Amino acid sequence: MRGFSKAIVAGNITRDPEMRTTGSGSQVCSFAIAVNRSFKDSSGNQQDQVSYLDCVAWGKSAEIICQYVHKGSALLVSGRLEQRSWEDKNSGQKRSRTEIVVEDFSFIGNNGGNGGGYNSNRGANNNSGTTETDMGSDIVPDDVPDDQINLDEIPF
Repeated sequence: MRGFSKAIVAGNITRDPEMRTTGSGSQVCSFAIAVNRSFKDSSGNQQDQVSYLDCVAWGKSAEIICQYVHKGSALLVSGRLEQRSWEDKNSGQKRSRTEIVVEDFSFIGNNGGNGGGYNSNRGANNNSGTTETDMGSDIVPDDVPDDQINLDEIPF
């Protein structure tokens, strides 16, 4: 059987993205997303939990994220989970990290833009709050004026 790995998360960027260039000239951007979750525990008390997820974007996605995203920005990313391992130079211990390798992303909330997104397979999509998918076009019909859409009412 062939394996499958896909992650879709929405949250806030925990620090400004860091851009690097590999030895071969590829652009790579690293950042982390904080994903908040609220739930009631067994005694009925409200609990909050935060997960911090490392993400890495390559190529044009890396350039766009580093240009328009900063600490606190809301972002939706989807991509594959990938684990990488290395040996710590100081201690000699083996280390590993699981990251989301970004394949698509969308700006959400009020990032100072128009809510556009990017799909690494299709290019920029600055017409809506979603990236182009195989499911079709924009979520919002064309006949709805922009001033009638309140992004604060969207539950994610």
